[in-house]
Amino acid sequence: MTLTTDRRIELLETVGLFDGISRDGLAAVAEKAIEVDFPEGRQIVRQGEVGTGFFLIATGSADVVRDGRTIARLGPGDFFGELSLLDREPRIATVVAGAPTTCLAIASWEFETVLETQPGLAIAILRGVARRLRAVSEEHRH
Repeated sequence: MTLTTDRRIELLETVGLFDGISRDGLAAVAEKAIEVDFPEGRQIVRQGEVGTGFFLIATGSADVVRDGRTIARLGPGDFFGELSLLDREPRIATVVAGAPTTCLAIASWEFETVLETQPGLAIAILRGVARRLRAVSEEHRH
């Protein structure tokens, strides 16, 4: 599958992490992203390995597995690996393709070059990560 730049931007627009980013900012991210195809059953990322990139599912599905237990199923428009864009620390879960899956992927070093030219993107990412952290914190409080 080859995604056009416009389709890549449309996919990125669905990511809450990128809320408030201009089309030009999204185009800069889309330009750095590559398409990666994974057959069913293939590990996309592995828990405990140092993360170096972000993935957005374009087609297919993926299972998120933490400590051997499936905790979520992701589909088109869902994403993972956003923490590795920021900290390059070990992954907190394994993600396995649940069907033939195509992802847009961006390496952390490529993302950093985009941040240098699109500073508003850094603010949006911080807000998006804060929203997710707040949501998880709220879940555990109740």
